[in-house]
Amino acid sequence: VLLNRATGKNMIMYSTEGGMDIEEVAENTPHLIFTEEIDPATGLLGFQARKIAFNLGLSGTAFKEMTKFVASLYKAYVESDSSMFEINPVLKTSDDLIMAVDAKVSIDDNALYRRRQYAEMRDLREENPIEVEAREVGLNYVDLDGNVGCMVNGAGLAMATMDLIKMAGGE
Repeated sequence: VLLNRATGKNMIMYSTEGGMDIEEVAENTPHLIFTEEIDPATGLLGFQARKIAFNLGLSGTAFKEMTKFVASLYKAYVESDSSMFEINPVLKTSDDLIMAVDAKVSIDDNALYRRRQYAEMRDLREENPIEVEAREVGLNYVDLDGNVGCMVNGAGLAMATMDLIKMAGGE
């Protein structure tokens, strides 16, 4: 679950090819990646959760369990002020229960003032020390590979500048 910045809607991206890098699936078998856009004004609707379960090829108890799982996942995403929930893989047990095997959750930095308890759970050892230091002085810094540095004041400008650098042969 993440925000599709182009549409301003939340999006659930999913595939039957769990356990793999989604980038690899997108490159080799893009038809196996599904997306469901969710209007923030209405939230996840029942038919959308059922569509996800259907596209995953589930039926019976597993179908019902997946619809409940998707609804709970989306609710947790919204209520925790997250910017991304990534679960890979999701497991269907032999008795048709659905569970997350591994997950990565990214919290929206702009919502941290509402979620002070998250600061207590933060493990700085898991983060890039340069990015931590930059954040402490109020800077957004992303450590990337390459031979050109780029300092900008907005995501759109950053993307356009990176495109120009790439076109000129820089990395």
